Amino acid sequence: MRVDSPTDPAAQDPLRAGDRRPPERTLVDILRATVAAHGESPAIDNGTEVLSYDELLDAAEDVARALREAGVELGDTVGVRIPSGSVDLYVAILGILVAGAAYVPVDHDDPDERARIVFAEAGVAAIVTKDLVIRSAAPAEQHPTGADTLADAADRPDAALLADPTPDDDAWIIFTSGSTGTPKGVVVTHRSAAAFVDAEAGMFLQDRPIGPHDRVMAGLSVAFDASCEEMWLAWRHGACLVPAPRSLVRSGVDLGPWLVANEVTVVSTVPTLVALWPMPALDRVRLLILGGEAAPPELVARLVTADREVWNTYGPTEATVVACGARMVTGEPVRIGLPLAGWDLAVVDGAGEPVPAGEVGELIIGGVGLARYLDPVKDAEVYAPIPTLGWHRAYRSGDLVRFDGAGLLFQGRADDQVKVGGRRIELGEIDSALLSLPGVEGAAAAVRRTEAGNTLLVGYVTVAPAASRDGFDTKAATEHLRATMPAALVPRLAVVETLPTRTSGKIDRDALPWPLPQRAGSGQVTADLASTPAWVGHVWEQILGSPPGGPDEDFFDVGGGSLAAAQLVTLLRERFPEVTIADVYTNPTPAGLTPFLDQLTAPRGRTNDPVHPVPKRTQAAQLAGNAALRSIGALRWLVWIGLVCAAARAVLGLPWLPRPPTWALVAGWALLILPLGRILLAASGARVVMAGIRPGEYPRGGKVHLRVWLAERLVDELGATNLSSSPFITLHARLLGCRLGPGVDLHSLPPVTGMLTLGHRCSIEPEVDLTGHWIDGDLFHVGPITVGNDTTVGARSTLFPGTTIGKGADIAPGSGVTGKVKNKQYWRGSPAVKAGKAKPPWPEERPPRALHWLVIFGISSMLLGGLPLVSLGAGLALLGWAARDAATLQAAVLAALPWIPVATLVSLAVYAALTVIGVRMMALGLREGYHPVRSRVGWQLWATERLMDAARNYLFPLYASLLTPLWFRLLGTQVGRDCEISTALLTPKFTVIEDGAFLADDTMVASYELGGGWIHVATATVGKRAFLGNSGITQPGRRVPDDGLVAVLSAAPRKAKAGSSWLGSPPIRLRRKADTAAAGLTYSPSMRLKVMRSVVETCRLLPVMVTFAIGVAVLMSLQALAVNVGYAWAAVACGALLLVAGAVACGSAVAAKWLIVGRIAAGEKPLWSSFVWRNEVSDTFVETVAAPWFARAASGTPVMNLWLRALGAKIARGVWCETYWLPEADLVTLGTGSTVNRGCVVQTHLFHDRIMRMDTVVIEEGATLGTHCVALPASRIGAGATVGPASLVMRGDEVPAHTRWQGNPIAPWGVSRKKSRDSKAKKPAGSVKSAEPVA
Repeated sequence: MRVDSPTDPAAQDPLRAGDRRPPERTLVDILRATVAAHGESPAIDNGTEVLSYDELLDAAEDVARALREAGVELGDTVGVRIPSGSVDLYVAILGILVAGAAYVPVDHDDPDERARIVFAEAGVAAIVTKDLVIRSAAPAEQHPTGADTLADAADRPDAALLADPTPDDDAWIIFTSGSTGTPKGVVVTHRSAAAFVDAEAGMFLQDRPIGPHDRVMAGLSVAFDASCEEMWLAWRHGACLVPAPRSLVRSGVDLGPWLVANEVTVVSTVPTLVALWPMPALDRVRLLILGGEAAPPELVARLVTADREVWNTYGPTEATVVACGARMVTGEPVRIGLPLAGWDLAVVDGAGEPVPAGEVGELIIGGVGLARYLDPVKDAEVYAPIPTLGWHRAYRSGDLVRFDGAGLLFQGRADDQVKVGGRRIELGEIDSALLSLPGVEGAAAAVRRTEAGNTLLVGYVTVAPAASRDGFDTKAATEHLRATMPAALVPRLAVVETLPTRTSGKIDRDALPWPLPQRAGSGQVTADLASTPAWVGHVWEQILGSPPGGPDEDFFDVGGGSLAAAQLVTLLRERFPEVTIADVYTNPTPAGLTPFLDQLTAPRGRTNDPVHPVPKRTQAAQLAGNAALRSIGALRWLVWIGLVCAAARAVLGLPWLPRPPTWALVAGWALLILPLGRILLAASGARVVMAGIRPGEYPRGGKVHLRVWLAERLVDELGATNLSSSPFITLHARLLGCRLGPGVDLHSLPPVTGMLTLGHRCSIEPEVDLTGHWIDGDLFHVGPITVGNDTTVGARSTLFPGTTIGKGADIAPGSGVTGKVKNKQYWRGSPAVKAGKAKPPWPEERPPRALHWLVIFGISSMLLGGLPLVSLGAGLALLGWAARDAATLQAAVLAALPWIPVATLVSLAVYAALTVIGVRMMALGLREGYHPVRSRVGWQLWATERLMDAARNYLFPLYASLLTPLWFRLLGTQVGRDCEISTALLTPKFTVIEDGAFLADDTMVASYELGGGWIHVATATVGKRAFLGNSGITQPGRRVPDDGLVAVLSAAPRKAKAGSSWLGSPPIRLRRKADTAAAGLTYSPSMRLKVMRSVVETCRLLPVMVTFAIGVAVLMSLQALAVNVGYAWAAVACGALLLVAGAVACGSAVAAKWLIVGRIAAGEKPLWSSFVWRNEVSDTFVETVAAPWFARAASGTPVMNLWLRALGAKIARGVWCETYWLPEADLVTLGTGSTVNRGCVVQTHLFHDRIMRMDTVVIEEGATLGTHCVALPASRIGAGATVGPASLVMRGDEVPAHTRWQGNPIAPWGVSRKKSRDSKAKKPAGSVKSAEPVA
């Protein structure tokens, strides 16, 4: 029969749950049950050390053995004082429990005096300290004794452990604030603690219980009772406890990214702290428990989602952490809810009588959760019987509540006990500490709220006349308080003349002055906040309630704590976005903080000037130049028509075909068709256009910028860019003016500026950006690039203008290099940084340069370039056969028109067959290892990559479809079942794609590596159900782990465990939890869905037919012009004809988008859904119709903006956009004058876990997205801000206005962090003044 609950509870009273208590057991029983069920699952992971449940129990038992050897017995108490966030802290706690003792925690950062008082009051038998050293509790014996270390215990593994505790034994003693000035020790038994843990297990996430797949944040000090909830939320269910670093917990605002990186799914915290985190940081959190203080309704509305349970809990330490809770619902009152199973609640008036529902009364708590005080007198007073309820033992909370039928609503306090930062504080304790200060005659503490919403503890004092006359030293008084009290209890001191009183004679705390009166010499906050000192004073007042009292006033001396510092940083970032919490700790005074903030803006270019829209005259010049360039490209079409006509007249005897001039055919063939002629013409034209241009910064849209743009477009129109990685490319580079040493392996395009120097024997792998220019706001940067002798630059790297790489250096793939790289250094990442000395893996001796292989490479390049012509010729031959009996051109057109779909399929089939044959032949005799670049194997690898790269363009409908795995199997790739593969670039012979893998757009797998004249290849693997993100790289010999993820623009690590995720370059571990959706819509679709998808994907042939038809129309139109007006006039009109073809192409893509997909909104769609398939059909129109006929030629022009607007993008005037990769254009906003550089992807969707998540991307007015950047969904680049080249803007990132960021992922760019003049005299973050536990 229960003695701690009512004897006659109302059967239907929702506030009575004492009779539903869980079965009795201990915390040790819970731990052992979890270990038995989930022994191999991770139990704790602090980022540097991971223990499984088996290992955790073993470690705890080692502690228990050591405690026994130290003399600890069953029922003793043991102190714990170990740094927060360490694995040892939690091992010690469990070891004490396993030993049958109760643990007594003191925060490691609390003053020694606090620890002395707590341990003395609790009568601890021993103290466990850092490194699990067990010390005697006696002050004179503060050193390890012979048997007090774990090493000693480990030497005696057969030592018998103490018996496990019983439910009646004590589990912990936690000290709370005391009204007399002495902390109160609250003792909780195993019965109460285990009942609390089991009761919560029956509340949260009943549809999807917590389990080994969950990760629970441990961010609270173990001296705070809510830390028990964190620990046992994990250990009750087999989840992993993830301690957060104390520095991050203190900062508050910086804890958000940590949650994302560590894949945290369960969080218990206080509203003040969670309000500082960006909402995307909680995307993975499926259980959020709030407590410790009132939760504002507006915060609840932001936190509650369909996929996240948010609970508001209430409970004093005296009732075992939590007594009641309510699941939050948007729009409903914020309740503290109904009791846990085993707890009883009642609402009574001053006489102890229950009040009717709807009326306010004091909350009384009973049931299994009742604890006890160490002080028996205090215990008898607070836990006295309540005869009116029939309760023999109850806790009077002092909190006023109201029951509204659905739950309890908090109404305030009935006494002087308050909560600050989730910690319950007796104001009487603060009063006592204030009165102990020298010179203080009267004192009263009160809680105040500042303009910024910061809760501040203020200590008002009156001082003796002598102290007032000599000047009361508030700084010294504050230091005195810090030496004797936890940091969270130290108030901001305010000297007042008198303390207001009530008629009863008690101090009227509500009448104490607030805001605090201005002090003599205090800074004045002016209306003009332009200056940094005024701005600092303004935010200082918002956080602390009054402006600084002087330049040397310390933020932490006048009431600032860790949460206040986090709020200060949040406000400062409105103007100084790079400032961090550590900066405030290092510079806590206005005299230090103000110059520090000023120097953040000192480096030139740190913030951008206002950016103006691209001038209309520039846009007009672009349109004219584009028309002329299209005419040059169209001449190549005309030459081919002339050649076909000449052959047809000679072979078929068609008299109606015009006879082209022989000299024109010969000249056209030599200059526009043959690779050498195209190279010579393109380089000559570029040299003329670029004459006189020097490195420097020029206006965007100015003459220099337009000339560079024109030269690049000219080279592209002449087809010189198709020669990348061919032997002709080195000749092209030299003709452009680049300086190349002997023995260079150049597999990327050289810059049209000619500002490139490649030293002897250096190696440039494919897709390296050597252009040496980019647009930054209103500026166009142009600079030289120098690569030293014997240096290797990895694939898909970006070399910034002005980059110099020394001799023998090695640049890892995917790097973004700026500045100078010294000789023989290995650099990686974006921004690239030194990662050690260059240690080339290839053989030391350099292979001979076989000249005959150079000839073979050259011939092969022309043959590979001719494959599209062969396949196109097959289709046109079919049309010619259909029109064989036509006597006129018009009759031929009418006869061929019905055969265009069939001719399209013939062209595709021929090209696919030639590609398969070519790749298969090139795979013969290939083997892993290092081979000379100029060798049979080198030639085979180079030809294979050329074939695979071209296939992504010409056979685009085959990719990202159900046919893609079959296609790659035909090419020789090992592909497992149920794989999803998009436009991957890989070497089939050396690629393994296992079951369920997903390769996103533009991934690179097993691509060859160059260096020292050698070419290297090895097998690369994408594991089972692994995900390789957009533009991700898996180098030879590497593996994407099973169930792992390599994110966008990231590289697979050398070694990785199954299930791990990786982000960035170089890859860093990314903590994440896989999202789930219905398996039938992601990994295990039904046959019906497969058939439906097949039908929709067949429609992807339509855009290919459209583009083929446009090509036929252009050919026929040019032919008609040649027949009717002659080749000369046809040459004049051919450019306009291509412009018309481009208009038709972009119009067809627009029509397809709106007819097939319609307007796209942010949201989620599973892979196996109609929307995803239809969206791919629309994208095929863009890639196969609009891109070749229009978009690539219109890069950076105003007509590109018009077309993107037609697709749904919101593009303002004067935008410079060099990319058409806006997958869901409706979700993209480009502000006035903004810039999107070449090679960028405005990535409005992600496909992790086979769920398509779409969200907006906003690039505000004047903002810049640098070359080869990716902006992920929900990101925003502020007005005038710059994201530098080779950067990744993470999902949900918001780049503040006028700031500069760069990197993968982005970070502040070019910020110099100099120490301020007083920083050396200040304590760093983590000093005593900032060490209060954050609740």
